[in-house]
This record gives sequence, structure tokens and C-alpha cells, in this order.
Amino acid sequence: PSRTFHGNNRLLTSPIISYYESINQHKRELPEYFNFAGDVLDEWARLEKDGRKAANPAFWWVNDEGEEVKWSFEELGCLSRKAANVLSEACGLQRGDRVVAVLPRVPEWWLLNVACMRAGIVFIPGTSQLTAKDILYRLQASKAKCFITSDTLAPAVESVLPDSQFLKSKLIVGRGSRAGWLSLKELL
Repeated sequence: PSRTFHGNNRLLTSPIISYYESINQHKRELPEYFNFAGDVLDEWARLEKDGRKAANPAFWWVNDEGEEVKWSFEELGCLSRKAANVLSEACGLQRGDRVVAVLPRVPEWWLLNVACMRAGIVFIPGTSQLTAKDILYRLQASKAKCFITSDTLAPAVESVLPDSQFLKSKLIVGRGSRAGWLSLKELL
């Protein structure tokens, strides 16, 4: 079955279904290693740069006050590489390490998600409604080495730090700063 999506005249399901059918029938080679950030986002950025793909935003965020953040594929790629460097260098994380991110859905949430994909770091999202007890449980169960949050949510993390034996770094997202925390904005 084919249908249009949100008023777009392009058919979406037919090509997707036929692609997956070809994989199921072993007519397509699957890559041994796949990384969405490098294999998809960077490829789309290259196609846009070469003029073989129309320029469209890769990311478009609007808040309740009408503030917008719009990134092209090239900008998202560049920013996610910088954020991946922050995670691996400043935070000391390696491929396979875990990061707990308790943030509202601000642009950095998506940026860090892509950066983790790029660096092979496991991104564990959490809602900003988590209590200190919930945060401690997630830190202990996941053995996360980094915690990412906003300056307003940081006190809940600080209250459980003595019981978080695996945590190596703490990263603040947004305009605020906090003693003992790294600032994503400054590091980018």
C-alpha cells in the first residue's frame, strides 16, 4: 500500500517496502558496519554540497515562544563531530561507554544523540521528571560514565554523586554554568 505523507505528493511506503523486501530476499548487501551519522547524514550533506540533492533543513526546532534553530545537513554534521569530540576528549568517553542525558527536548538533545551515534557512545535518554532516586538507579544500572543535563536539573544529580561510582564526567547544556560541571556551550 502506498500513501502520501502530510500533503507531500511523494509516495513513501512503496520504495521503503521494496527496499526491505530486497534485503529479505538477500538481493542487497548489508554493510558490515553502519553509522547513521557518517553513512546517512554526511552522505546527504555531500549530495547537497554537490548539488545532487535539494537543500533542506536536516533539523528544524521551534519552541513555544517561536524561537527557531535550523541546521543544514552540513551544519548538523559539523556540530555533531564537535560534540562527539567533546564527549571523547573533554569527557573522556570511548566507544561503548554509556551517557545518561536528562534534558528537555532542546536542540542539544538531538545534537548529542547524533554525536553519540557518531562516536559509538550509548545514549540513554531520560525525562526531566526523574527524581534523584530514579537518576541514581539509572546511573547504577547502566554504569554510565557521563551525565548530561541542564543547570536547573543538575541538583538532583549532585545529590546522588556519592553513590555513582562509575560516573567520570558531568556536562551542562544550555546557557547556565555550575561548579564542577563541564559546559557544552563553552567546549563546542
